[in-house]
Amino acid sequence: MQVITHPRHATNVGKAERIASIIGGSALALAGLRKRTPGGIALAALGAAVIERGATGHCRMYEALGIDTAEKGQGAETTSLPYPVGIRLDRAITVSRQRQEVYRFWRDLQNLPRFMKHLESVQVLDERRSHWVVSAPAGRKVEWDAVIHNEIENELLAWRSLENADVDNAGSVRFSDAPGGRGTEVRVELQYNPPAGIIGAVFAKLFGEEPTQQIEEDLRRFKQIMEAGEIPTTAGQPSGRDAKDEGTSRRTNPHEDDVQYASELSFPASDSPSWRG
Repeated sequence: MQVITHPRHATNVGKAERIASIIGGSALALAGLRKRTPGGIALAALGAAVIERGATGHCRMYEALGIDTAEKGQGAETTSLPYPVGIRLDRAITVSRQRQEVYRFWRDLQNLPRFMKHLESVQVLDERRSHWVVSAPAGRKVEWDAVIHNEIENELLAWRSLENADVDNAGSVRFSDAPGGRGTEVRVELQYNPPAGIIGAVFAKLFGEEPTQQIEEDLRRFKQIMEAGEIPTTAGQPSGRDAKDEGTSRRTNPHEDDVQYASELSFPASDSPSWRG
């Protein structure tokens, strides 16, 4: 998992707010310098920080809270969240099935809850749009509408959440022939912005909802379904659990491929190189 911050790129303060910050910060700094006292020095330092906020368009407090008042720029039509914020996940797994078969299963979005533990349902609205319901930490549920904005049959699916989503997210799934005729490599790239920004991601990890582990377990369940037709379960035995939980607990040696993508190519599936700034 990668927590994306990149302050030099993360413009999260709107134009009017930036101008106000520069004006207000300048007034504070000037007032502090005139006093020439320890309190005045502290006031001047505060003014300098506010000026920096206005000049750079980046607010560290906004970043921590997941707030973004900056205007949308080029690429807003195909981008649900800016590149420099949120959580990025990048994982791959090899499935011993032909690429066309693997792609068809994933393309039927209603199959996804079968192996994604926290995904309660996906309602297909039309050929491109769908409605997602996901179980979140602390017994919450989050929902959003998504659209597939880039698709290459048997090779690629790329999606983004639409306006008013509980969690802004975007990502892609790539399908390629594995080396040596071993089946299909499935590579998932996902970026999302938790409701409480980076703070929310930290709390989620503390409460055991670690997203990297989740996606690895989901991919292992996907592999099990594609190769065996079902997820192993001990239902009916004294310690019986549901199929999803048991499928997870019996796997103790997760496979994890190294990912070497450059950060600016987080979403090669996106049809726009620009992010909100």
